[in-house]
Amino acid sequence: KEDISLDLQLNKENKSSNKVDFTTNSNVFIVHGHNEEMKQSIARTIEKLDLTPIILHEQASKGKTIIEKFTDNSEVLYAIVLLSADDIAYLKSDPPENAKFRARQNVIFELGYFIGRLGRERVLALHQVIDDFEIPSDYSGVLFVPYDESGKWKFELVKELKAIGVNVDANKII
Repeated sequence: KEDISLDLQLNKENKSSNKVDFTTNSNVFIVHGHNEEMKQSIARTIEKLDLTPIILHEQASKGKTIIEKFTDNSEVLYAIVLLSADDIAYLKSDPPENAKFRARQNVIFELGYFIGRLGRERVLALHQVIDDFEIPSDYSGVLFVPYDESGKWKFELVKELKAIGVNVDANKII
């Protein structure tokens, strides 16, 4: 009986220590593939909104594995996942002409990680506007914001941040 209650207490402590403090956090994790222009544009926009962009390869490794480094840097206010056309894929039963562009598999994995960690309301998926781009089907029904040339995505980002209570000024991105 004593062991069971100790296990329950340890589980409760582990769960509570896994929560992110949204009240004092201004970090925004940027999940990205190989599109450098998208990554830099998002990072500069985050800075203009007086938030801190977290790009994994810019963080110190401290001798950790990539997954340790990832989880150590995932205590953030918000995550922006950049779905860029980095890979081409098709079902093995289909002909190569059915190939579609898609995001890297690590990007899809990290999209799921942040949805689980932060909740859907704190994750924005921005997708590159390109013909034959495959949106992840398990996430269908959730709004994907097009990363458009006009920059409308910036105002969608501000709207989403305001909706979760982040005090940001859209005038700073004009």
